Amino acid sequence: MDDFLDIDLTVNGNRVSERVPVRLNLVDFLRQNLGLTGSHVGCEHGACGACSVVVDGMVVRGCLMFAVQADGTVVETIEGASESGRLKPLQESFHERAALQCGFCTPGMLLTAAALLDRETNPDRETIRDAISGNLCRCTGYQAIVDAIETTARKRDGDG
Repeated sequence: MDDFLDIDLTVNGNRVSERVPVRLNLVDFLRQNLGLTGSHVGCEHGACGACSVVVDGMVVRGCLMFAVQADGTVVETIEGASESGRLKPLQESFHERAALQCGFCTPGMLLTAAALLDRETNPDRETIRDAISGNLCRCTGYQAIVDAIETTARKRDGDG
């Protein structure tokens, strides 16, 4: 049995073709093979959200998905989302509202928050808390993060 498979996918707008071990998870592929280290490896059980990436428009846990499962998909990492400018309003609000400290959870929080704001024009604080509930933060606490996401939504709607 062959323990490697060829995969083709698009990562941050770039076509990638690689031969990978069948049990290599997506976050390790992105970090080790492509040098995209913005998504972090935390719990390795899908509980902390540090490994979050966007696959075909949905935020997923990169530690729970094998790289071979990403064959034929479009993947966006924190690097791609930042370079495109898509996260700029959120990044500014996170800075203004002191919603980051060590930065370990920040990439997953930003991608999750962006996905929420793509779905909801003006989410209330409960909706924001629910959306980020799968992302753990051990430094900042959640109040400032919720404030930053709410600030971004209000600015976008012209209320900020």
